[in-house]
Amino acid sequence: MDQIRIIGGSPLSGTVTIQGSKNAALPMMAASLLQEGVCVLKGCPRIADVFCMEEILKTLGAVTYWEDNNLYLDCSHIRNFAVTTEYTKRMRSSIMLLGAVTGRMEKGCIGYPGGCVIGKRPIDMHLEVLKRLGAEILEEGGVLCADTGKKGFRGAEIVFEKSSVGATEQGILAGVCALGDTWLYHCAKEPEIYWLGEFLNQMGASVSGAGTDVIHIQGRKKLKGISFRIPPDRIVAGTYICAGAATRGKVILKNPPLQELEAFLKVYQKMGGQYKVNSGKLTTDSSRVGLPVPYLETDVFPGFPTDLQSQVLAVLTTAEGMSHIRETIFEDRFKAARELRKMGADIEVQGQDAWVRGRPYLTGTQVRAEELRGGAALVLAGLGAVGETIISGCSYITRGYEHICEDLAGLGGKIEGNTRKIYEGNI
Repeated sequence: MDQIRIIGGSPLSGTVTIQGSKNAALPMMAASLLQEGVCVLKGCPRIADVFCMEEILKTLGAVTYWEDNNLYLDCSHIRNFAVTTEYTKRMRSSIMLLGAVTGRMEKGCIGYPGGCVIGKRPIDMHLEVLKRLGAEILEEGGVLCADTGKKGFRGAEIVFEKSSVGATEQGILAGVCALGDTWLYHCAKEPEIYWLGEFLNQMGASVSGAGTDVIHIQGRKKLKGISFRIPPDRIVAGTYICAGAATRGKVILKNPPLQELEAFLKVYQKMGGQYKVNSGKLTTDSSRVGLPVPYLETDVFPGFPTDLQSQVLAVLTTAEGMSHIRETIFEDRFKAARELRKMGADIEVQGQDAWVRGRPYLTGTQVRAEELRGGAALVLAGLGAVGETIISGCSYITRGYEHICEDLAGLGGKIEGNTRKIYEGNI
């Protein structure tokens, strides 16, 4: 059954290792199409989105296999240039494949991408990037095609109208195989952009400035297969710290991406959380969490990440006093609020703003996940609530968390995942 069952009220305690980054792995998988050998992604998360991207690569002609958490991608014999809607409707980030496939095959077709329903995420910027680099864009029957003819991509200067992670990745993936130099301005600065640049440079590309607002790419005709370790997932790390906060527990992270967590950790401290770093471990103490946050605004990196907004919202439902969150990235990212209200949360949502009046505790009940991060927030709320919480729609959660039930059970949470295996505690 697609459910997670939780009996709340147990403060979490212990050590957890953070999985590889979903948002770093997916563009690297797309980038592997640009070489004709084997790429190995070490520490790759075994999650639904990665499996979906793996299936897409297989339909294009890649041979893939796993050894533990190491994913092997043999792209020696890519033969297809079309990705059907069957796959793309399941994952918004599949749009990044259009530039990579076209760079490899001189033509690429992709069904309209899907994914979590958290508001409009237009793809015009992606298409404009490919046009500027010399592709003709055609649309027919819900399928988008990019065609460079026999000329391939050609370097260009592109100024993004706003910061976009996906469009920046699209520009990088298309630019590395373009003829000549490509300059990207007003780029997204998220860590995943930096890691994509590092990955491509080790493959033989020339990408400078990845992780800053200006990126320069010198086109290369030939890239090579490499082995590369996926960095730890900053959103999973923040989620597990929030799990400790929701239960007023003490959680230790073994391999935290500290520099990528700075904005989040400032908010964690405002809620009353304490932490210290020693020997590469991040030790958090949430026993004093319970303070409201008067104002929190999501923003592009290095600001507070939208992907941790729902989890912090769940923690603030039991921080007595008034908190205010403004969501500036997506226009429909307070879906978890409706389900949290079923548990007794006092949340008022008006447009892009949510006001939270903290209460002493939430009460477990039946709720439903409607998107990835909101689903994780419901897990946190259930861990801190009184009584039993049953969460359905958990396929959303598995899109980004490799073994959230096992990890939280290992920290003392009484939680049972949809494998029906009973984890830590008598449940």
